[in-house]
Amino acid sequence: MELASVVTPVFWAGFIAFVLAMLALDLFVLGGKSAHKVSAKEALGWTGVWVTLSLSFAGLLWWWLDGTAGRAVANAKALEFLTGYLIELSLSVDNIFVFIMIFGFFAVPAEYQRRVLIYGVLGAIVMRAAMILGGAWLVQQFHWVLYLFGAFLVITGFKMLIFADKSADLNANPVLKWMRGHLRITHEYHGERFTVMRDGARWFTPLFLVLMLIETSDVIFAVDSIPAIFAITTDPFIVFTSNIFAIMGLRSLYFLLADLNGRFHLLKYGLALVLVFVGVKMLIADIYKVPIGLALGMVAVILATSVAASLAATRKKEVNA
Repeated sequence: MELASVVTPVFWAGFIAFVLAMLALDLFVLGGKSAHKVSAKEALGWTGVWVTLSLSFAGLLWWWLDGTAGRAVANAKALEFLTGYLIELSLSVDNIFVFIMIFGFFAVPAEYQRRVLIYGVLGAIVMRAAMILGGAWLVQQFHWVLYLFGAFLVITGFKMLIFADKSADLNANPVLKWMRGHLRITHEYHGERFTVMRDGARWFTPLFLVLMLIETSDVIFAVDSIPAIFAITTDPFIVFTSNIFAIMGLRSLYFLLADLNGRFHLLKYGLALVLVFVGVKMLIADIYKVPIGLALGMVAVILATSVAASLAATRKKEVNA
């Protein structure tokens, strides 16, 4: 049974209303309009809030389906959501590493980063929704697309393994080169403003360039993460909600991990292995369907091992220093 047969449009509308309410709360109530440096305590608090909300949503989904579609469907869909959420959240960590590089390259003051990421999240939600709808339509119309997704994930995972230690040269980024060649750009920041007027002409601040690169990077990472969730489920509601919960928690997770970037240098290898695993899972789905519980356990073990190895290697360097 597909979730679409038991989740009504009201359920969809309720989730979208919840997301909009949380964004409005962040933008207009909880300091979103004032520039300030996000502390580790604040970031940890919001990370905890989003993880709690995500787990609560899984519980609510299970409770709803248990009463409307039966225990078997409830268990399956809740596991699909949790597995998809973990995969999307883990892959978003790689996005965080890119955010750190972009903010460092432009020397963005800490108090301005929050605003950029708020708009980045808004743009990511719109883009992910469009890409998920497109992907769901393709999968529904052409089953063989799943094999393309699987092969793409395996190739991407191996590329990540090979180039994990190589850093990108932002000066060579085509989007940045185009903006520098076609836009009037100020040399200095103007608070949190993205544009300013000078002598009757519109000028763009460096913060606008940062925002565009953040949005571009999310499109690139969505190309990896959305096929990955389709390896777990083709249910549009599960794909959409797991993606959105991961994105909503991305900003607080960034501020939590920004100062610890160097301690998780092996995590990229773990993320690459996750992509290879879900890609293989997708490729062999018609031969052997990997149980969702096993997939969840595999992803958790890969991530936990890479994090533990990173911390151990960092600790060893500190002792030998």
